[in-house]
Amino acid sequence: MTTRVIIEADGGSRGNPGPAGFGAVVRREDDGQVLAERSGGLGRATNNFAEYRGLIAGLRAARELGATEAEIRLDSKLVVEQMSGRWKIKHPDLQPLAREATQLVFGFVSANFRWIAREYNKHADRLANEAMDAQERGDEPDPEADRAVNEELFSVGSPAEPAPAEPAPAEPAPAEPAPAESAPAEPARTEPAGERSGSAVRSWTGAVGSPTRLLLLRHGQSALSVDKRYSGRGDVALTELGQRQAHAAAKRLVSTEGVATPDGSAVVLSSPLARARGTAEAVVAATGGELVVHEGLVETDFGFWEGLTFTEASEQYPELHRSWLGDPSVEPPNGESLNTAFERVRGALDGILRDYAGRTVVLVTHVTPIKAVLRTALAAGPELFYRLHLDLASLSAAEFYPDGNASVRLVNDTSHLE
Repeated sequence: MTTRVIIEADGGSRGNPGPAGFGAVVRREDDGQVLAERSGGLGRATNNFAEYRGLIAGLRAARELGATEAEIRLDSKLVVEQMSGRWKIKHPDLQPLAREATQLVFGFVSANFRWIAREYNKHADRLANEAMDAQERGDEPDPEADRAVNEELFSVGSPAEPAPAEPAPAEPAPAEPAPAESAPAEPARTEPAGERSGSAVRSWTGAVGSPTRLLLLRHGQSALSVDKRYSGRGDVALTELGQRQAHAAAKRLVSTEGVATPDGSAVVLSSPLARARGTAEAVVAATGGELVVHEGLVETDFGFWEGLTFTEASEQYPELHRSWLGDPSVEPPNGESLNTAFERVRGALDGILRDYAGRTVVLVTHVTPIKAVLRTALAAGPELFYRLHLDLASLSAAEFYPDGNASVRLVNDTSHLE
C-alpha cells in the first residue's frame, strides 16, 4: 500500500482580484502516477487566496486517499514560506485558509513544503486555468468531475507511464515579488536554485504557517507553598497574596503580552486544581477569554509526600527521597515519577499544539508541567527538572514551529510582581 504522495497545487486570478480558480494534483511518489485531480472556480478573488484554496484541495484529496506522508510542491513562494513558518500571515483573508490547511497537514505523519518553478507545476496550473475558463463560460460545475482520475491506483493496479522527473533548471527561476502583506519575519534562507524546501512537519507540532506561542504561568501562592510543602494533587486555594499575584500576572498578560482580544477569543487553559483555576480566572477576567480546564496540566502526584516539607519527606523516606532527587524514574510512595509526569504533559502538549495551532495560548499550571513544556522546547534531558527554578506566579514562554524547532523566549519572569 503506497502511503507517500506528491501534491502539486496552484491557483490564479485574472485581475488580482478578478475571476479566480484553483487546481491540484496528487501523484504516487514512486512512479509519478496521477491519483487524483481537483479544480474549481472561486468567483472573484486574489491570486494568494486561490493558491491557498488549491493547497487545501490537494491536501484534502491526499487525505481522502489515505496518504500518511506528503511532499507538497507549490510555485507560490508566499504560500511555501508562510506554511513553513518563516513568513507571517498578516492578511485576514488568508489566515483562516492557513488554519484550515494546518489542520489538514496535521493529519499526515510527516509532510514538507517545497517551492518549484512555475514550469514544473504545469498540471495544476492547467487545471486552475480550465476552472477559470469554465467559470467565465458559466458552466455548472460537476461535483464528480474532479474525481475522474482512477483513485484505486493508490493501492493497486499497473502504473501508467510515470511522470518525467523534474530537471534542474539551468538558471534559478526568477523570484516572484511578494505582496506587501507577506514581508518575512526574518530574511529567507538561500537554498539551491530551482527549489525551496520547508522542513518536515512533525505530527506533534500542527503549527504550520506560524508558531504556536505558549505563555506558561505558574499559579499564585497557596497555603502549602507558604511553608514550601510538597503540593501536588492536593486541592488548596490561593491565599490573599496568591490572588494579588494572579491579578498582577493577568495585567502583565494584557499590557505586555497582548493576550486580550476584543471578541473574547483569548485561549486560557488551566489545570483543574483550585490554585491554578483561581489564577486562571483572574487571567480570563482581564483578557475577556474563556477558561478551559485541561486535565493534562495537573501537577505531579507526590503521593504520601503531599503536604510534607522537603525535610520531613527526607527524614521519613531517606533512601527513597534521596533516589528520587536524582532519578526521574523513581516514584514517591503511592505517587507519580517525573518520567511519567513528563510523558503525560507531552501528550497534553501534543493536543494543545494541534488544537490551537498558530495561536497564542496561556497555560496556567504548576512547576512540573511548565518544566516539561520547556524541556520539550529545549530538547533537553530530565536534568532540567532538577536545575530549573520557577517562582510562584512566574511567567515563561515558548514558541513551537512547524518544522519541529522551538524557541524558549522567557523563563521565570516575575517582573510583574515587583
